[in-house]
Amino acid sequence: MTDNLSSSPTPSSPGVSRLNARVIGICVAAALGGFLFGFDTAVINGAVDALSDHYSLNAFLKGFAVSSALIGCALGAWFAGPVANRMGRVPVMLIAAVLFVVSALGSGLAFHIIDFIIWRVIGGLGVGAASVIAPAYIAEVSPASVRGRLGSLQQLAIVTGIFVALLSDSWFAGIAGGAAETLWMGLAAWRWMFMAEAVPAVIYGLFAFRLPESPRFLVARGDYDKASQVLYDFTGIVNVNLKIEEIRATIDSEKRESFRDLLGPRLGLKPIVWIGIMLSVFQQFVGINVIFYYSTTLWRTIGFQESDALKITVITSVTNIVVTIVAILLVDKVGRRPMLLVGSVFMTLSLGLMALAFSFATVHGDEVTLDAPWAPIALVAANLFVVAFGATWGPLVWVLLGEMFPNRIRAGALAVAAAAQWVANFFISTTFPVFSDIGLTFAYGFYAVCALASLVFVFLKVPETKGKELEDMENLAVER
Repeated sequence: MTDNLSSSPTPSSPGVSRLNARVIGICVAAALGGFLFGFDTAVINGAVDALSDHYSLNAFLKGFAVSSALIGCALGAWFAGPVANRMGRVPVMLIAAVLFVVSALGSGLAFHIIDFIIWRVIGGLGVGAASVIAPAYIAEVSPASVRGRLGSLQQLAIVTGIFVALLSDSWFAGIAGGAAETLWMGLAAWRWMFMAEAVPAVIYGLFAFRLPESPRFLVARGDYDKASQVLYDFTGIVNVNLKIEEIRATIDSEKRESFRDLLGPRLGLKPIVWIGIMLSVFQQFVGINVIFYYSTTLWRTIGFQESDALKITVITSVTNIVVTIVAILLVDKVGRRPMLLVGSVFMTLSLGLMALAFSFATVHGDEVTLDAPWAPIALVAANLFVVAFGATWGPLVWVLLGEMFPNRIRAGALAVAAAAQWVANFFISTTFPVFSDIGLTFAYGFYAVCALASLVFVFLKVPETKGKELEDMENLAVER
């Protein structure tokens, strides 16, 4: 496939004269890590009630079992950057694939809640690694003019993984007559929900074997011939030698990157790193994963049967896929900042409406009843929130994290930001059962306040990166 993006590249620019299908192909393959990211984190949704009953968990242990994988996610994200700088981007993908397979089988065959949590943490290590390496790799192989769209493939893969996980949960529960019922080989349906992840994990590993290494990693290691070949074959660069020189100018190839490179004169870290951390924290503090981890339980508490609650959750995830595709089409035209600002406004309004709706709920012990018209209002508001998040903060945070950091600190800074995201996710996921015991109005009111704070943060601090070359991010970092 050929697309003339620039018919007359100047001598001062490498120029891009073609966008071939090969760069799209390798970005899609790399984004499969995002698919497993989404699958692994959402598969617990359909199993959480059966799991809780099987192991007789209280509210805290139930929340911890759901969010235990996030401990591994934070560790995997933290260490993925340094490992990727030493071994390369592709080996980290292969390691993540192995961790996914081991976790899927271990979680499904767990004997006790303790070893279940251990297997989930192992899977989290894979998720954390994939959350760092996929956006970094995609940003490093993508032409600047379409980097936002290709970077958004990560979020599209995540929401597709969420959808497939929820769909498979519904399918397994439907066949067995419930998540807690016996399915095949004497194993309950909830166990098969976890083991199903081994299939896409193996496929991800096979695809990763065929991916070329990132040209920026190759330049940093002095392998200019391979870097030139990747740039020419996959990214459509016309003057590869000039591009190599541009990359070399932003990479200190004689000094191995360390976390010391992230340090700044104030607040411990460079300002651009803090921006990445806060983007990650706000993405989680608006409570999106409450919808995807606990929505089946949530809708059952307000009167829906298990099968209906699972169907609603699947419909929500389909909505998320559709609006993510919309984001992919808009991100390189509209820009990152305007879309984040609009998303923050609509998330604040929809979460506030959910908080208001649940203030009219009737509570009898552990049972929450939400009558008309507030039950359908809460359902509509939840899906409006998913639309607002899926079209803006979901994909665009990953795009920004993949592109906003200078070349020399990208992997390390992205690792810190992603680790912060998983810590924030762990906090939100673990505290939701406790928050809901206080009251769902309190829980969704908290998320609404965080959404409002995200609006202020983006307006004051987040730079626009649309159309900028990765080699230009050094100036952006200095400005911030």
